[in-house]
Amino acid sequence: MDLNYLFHRHQVSLMRADEAGCNEARWAHEQLAQSYARLIEQNRADRPHGPARRPANLAIRSIPAL
Repeated sequence: MDLNYLFHRHQVSLMRADEAGCNEARWAHEQLAQSYARLIEQNRADRPHGPARRPANLAIRSIPAL
């Protein structure tokens, strides 16, 4: 899968979570962002990389308790 697409969808999910009008929508977008982050990490683990390459720090936030 294309990493650029996954990174884009991850960012869009985070932005939508920030702009969500209710906790349910925020939670749904946070879950999507986490799913995309897992796909990115799986995809990156399957690719060869050199010693200087470090994995990206993907933003994963938790929803505050009500």
